[in-house]
Amino acid sequence: MTKTIWIVDDDESIRWVLEKALAREGLSTRSFTHPAEVLSALSEELPQVLVSDIRMNGSSGLNLLQEVKTRLPSLPVIIMTAFSDLDSAVAAFKGGAFEYLAKPFDLNKAVELIRRALDESAREIFVEQTSETQTEILGHAAAMQEVFRAIGRLSQSSVTVLITGESGSGKELVARALHQHSPRAYQPFIALNTAAIPKDLLESELFGHERGAFTGAQSARRGRFEQAEGGTLFLDEIGDMPFDLQTRLLRVLSDGHFYRVGGHQPLKANVRLIAATHQNLEVRVKEGVFREDLFHRLNVIRLRVPSLRERREDIPLLAKHFLLQSAKQLGVDAKRLSDAALHFVAHLDFPGNVRQLENLCNWITVMAPGQVVEIVDLPSELQEPSDSELSVSSKSKVHTSVLESPILDQSWTQILEREVNRSLAEGRAEIMNVLSREFETTLIRAALKHTHGRKNDAAIRLGIGRNTISRKISELGIEGAKDE
Repeated sequence: MTKTIWIVDDDESIRWVLEKALAREGLSTRSFTHPAEVLSALSEELPQVLVSDIRMNGSSGLNLLQEVKTRLPSLPVIIMTAFSDLDSAVAAFKGGAFEYLAKPFDLNKAVELIRRALDESAREIFVEQTSETQTEILGHAAAMQEVFRAIGRLSQSSVTVLITGESGSGKELVARALHQHSPRAYQPFIALNTAAIPKDLLESELFGHERGAFTGAQSARRGRFEQAEGGTLFLDEIGDMPFDLQTRLLRVLSDGHFYRVGGHQPLKANVRLIAATHQNLEVRVKEGVFREDLFHRLNVIRLRVPSLRERREDIPLLAKHFLLQSAKQLGVDAKRLSDAALHFVAHLDFPGNVRQLENLCNWITVMAPGQVVEIVDLPSELQEPSDSELSVSSKSKVHTSVLESPILDQSWTQILEREVNRSLAEGRAEIMNVLSREFETTLIRAALKHTHGRKNDAAIRLGIGRNTISRKISELGIEGAKDE
């Protein structure tokens, strides 16, 4: 069922005006005249944004705010009131309101505010879905049994853990397992790759910001520490954290308090921290780019995840799992590696570790011709060139060895660059138009799949207007989109 914007007001004219204005924007609404109706409806469906009056026929919008926030702490709630006094505003924000809207309000500004709340809701939904992802760590190898034993020993602890291991070895899976087997299992698990966030945004991402803290901060926003309250915060690639932010993180670990960017009120952090890195932090400390005192704070318990090369006996089990998983996601029958292909794959070096093996299985599911996959069906980059290939093209063709196989562990931008270079070398025309069209088609199809075909929801998730996505769907010939 499509999540909607719920409007609660005993004034029929206010409900009507908002309904019509939001309908023109392609946004679905549901209206209520009393808070009791809202609380009853929550047992059947959930809104994406709640807009409520502050005073309604003997009932209080602030009481409704408190009750809704208890049930749905991440739901953006906009409070409307004709009584524009400071006490009401303070009470609304203390209760966790997203924003305060004084009557009479400018309709365009009200719609803009609701759209901002929708954007916040979309971010929160993504975080919640991520935190609810179930983890399955597979492995029979002795090296993995050590990891399992460590998770078991730490199951009743909230101690800080530092996970080390090569990129793609499964450090986040281990962190999720530590969370799911801990007393905090029913609270959020929030993950953040500190190397993937620009330096000037990382502080706000971690600690949140107050409204007006910087240009573009039109409303207050919770950071990852607040989102993880009561649960676990996983900071991946901690070795790449900027030095000044290391100081702020150390302060949180030391006294358990932090400030939002632009804030003056200390917030208490009830969070278990798990950090991970593929780097040698002792070396980073000696180089002067990582604080020694923070290293010792993080290095309470160290857990090393073995590379895939150290657990080759697990490759058949993992390959079968990833092939089944990929087939399920695409809605097709699972493919199977022949004995020869499985033996071949099990002896590859996999510098990208488990992530690279998963990428290979995804490629096989999409690209391999038959249900039983032979060595010849595998990507050519994984196979040694024949003698004839070497004699014919040794000077003109660079061939990737079995041990390297870099394509399976490249970012999408690197793959895009390869495609551009190939198109240029082949003398293709209108490369920009062709690749841009393919890029937009892929984005919109993925968003529509995520929103089950609802193009308005897809537009919100992509950050584009509903008219824009409608035009693009028509231009690109994308099927399966629906208005509701």
